[in-house]
Amino acid sequence: MSLSFAIAVYLVIWWTVLFAILPIGVRTQGEDGAVVPGTPESAPTRPRLVRVVLLTTLVSALIFAALWAAVRYGILDTERWLGRTLPRPAVPK
Repeated sequence: MSLSFAIAVYLVIWWTVLFAILPIGVRTQGEDGAVVPGTPESAPTRPRLVRVVLLTTLVSALIFAALWAAVRYGILDTERWLGRTLPRPAVPK
């Protein structure tokens, strides 16, 4: 896995995990009964973005490490998927 491909994969994983983690544990202003004028009731009371970003980075790093290990040790063959290698020809006997 090249460095540029690894960075691209990590960024895709990071954004996907971010959108999966964003709604976890969020309480809306409507649920708390403290709606700030000019905001919708569905706006979060405390978004906790630093916590979300740190948790996203941790989970993404774990997923990426598992994926990298699978590629590194040949469990997933990305080179063949991308068409960079051809199957070895059969050796005539």
